[in-house]
Amino acid sequence: MTGRTPAVQARADSVRNRRLLLRAATEAFAECGVDVSMHTIAQRAGVAKGTVFRHFPTKDDLLAAIMMQLLDRLLEAADRLLRADDAGRALKDFMAHGIGLLAADRAFCDVIGRPSLQHADVREAIDRLCDTVEDLTARAREQGAVRGDITGTDIVLLLGGIHQTAQPLLDREPRAWERFLEIAFDGLRARDRATLPHPPPARLRMTDPSGVSAPTGD
Repeated sequence: MTGRTPAVQARADSVRNRRLLLRAATEAFAECGVDVSMHTIAQRAGVAKGTVFRHFPTKDDLLAAIMMQLLDRLLEAADRLLRADDAGRALKDFMAHGIGLLAADRAFCDVIGRPSLQHADVREAIDRLCDTVEDLTARAREQGAVRGDITGTDIVLLLGGIHQTAQPLLDREPRAWERFLEIAFDGLRARDRATLPHPPPARLRMTDPSGVSAPTGD
């Protein structure tokens, strides 16, 4: 006897089913692309098809939920690192955390990440992440840890760039991205350097009604 009431047991079952569905969907999308059917996902999760739709009314909702798992982990790390004393180290640790998550699931961006950008919750979470990274970067600039012309948008874009640079090596050397992060971060450090040859990129905003990243001109 567990002593659980029916309502408590139902909630526990719901949480378990949602976790199983997200895991099964992530694996299925990575292997087969986003055209995989909800029926197939239900089979892989070991639940009824109706259970899928109770948790995720549309496939877009399911894709968004998978993306939100990654974004929540990034936001949690960024919020925690904002409280660190060494802002330069905090910024580098955030970059390492983000690139490491991408490297651990190489199909994520192309297969799941891009389609999920159509979902309003995902775009809003990315905006919040960009704001937090701007704060992380501003603290690093203020402490003299990085160049004065580095912006949070530079950092967000570099996450994907460093991951893509290391991608051809990751099958044999799964931590190869650490080398390229060190090279990139060395270029971010505050030293006597020439002015960058191009102005800072416009601040990324994902909540444009078109569903496409929109520069704000900030």
